[in-house]
Amino acid sequence: MADHAEFHDWAVTPHEAVMLQNRLRERLILQSLDCDITTIAGADISFNKYFPELFAGIVVLALPSLEVVEEVGVEVKAAFPYVPGLLSFRETPPLLRAWRLLRAKPDAMMLDGQGIAHPRRFGIACHVGLLTGIPSFGCAKSVLVGAFDEPPHERGAWTPMIHRNEIVGAALRTKLRVQPMYVSPGHLIDLQDSIRLALACDGGYRQPEPTRLAHHFVNALRRGERVPTATG
Repeated sequence: MADHAEFHDWAVTPHEAVMLQNRLRERLILQSLDCDITTIAGADISFNKYFPELFAGIVVLALPSLEVVEEVGVEVKAAFPYVPGLLSFRETPPLLRAWRLLRAKPDAMMLDGQGIAHPRRFGIACHVGLLTGIPSFGCAKSVLVGAFDEPPHERGAWTPMIHRNEIVGAALRTKLRVQPMYVSPGHLIDLQDSIRLALACDGGYRQPEPTRLAHHFVNALRRGERVPTATG
């Protein structure tokens, strides 16, 4: 894993965070995968808007079986305010803490959020990918930026998401006649391979299995139904 201290300090203002996004996006590498992906992680965050605690979780699955290999979760206090477009500064530190607890690092990571489909082309999948050094992409349930035509209804159909004349992601139909998921590359992966991996993680639901299971895991942590691996 890359040492995040070499990139920036986390004690920043929202204005400084915007400047960091503009600078760090120059480090992103969007390319086709150069290795086989045999394990993939899903990462997500849960919180109660009335309390400062964040619950971060990572669930690692084997491919193609989608069997759960490992899961880790942490509970920490948020150190950055909730600011749209800057959520990675709030959510990346706890995810990095969970990442460091994993016994076996996955080959790729899917995040419930955005990659380059972001106003400054630096969503949480970019931030986490840059700091972990593994291929990472976003697979979101809603759109942050990007206009698109409705894709055909069959599974696997997709249309490009366009923002400021750039293709920043894809509206991907992951299941027959359901609302699309919104896929965008983050780091060390391109859009085509992001789409391919999202489709390879089909558990029969609209949301691919890595982030679907991570979502359920962190919500169980927040409700006290599961015990965090670490707190602090």
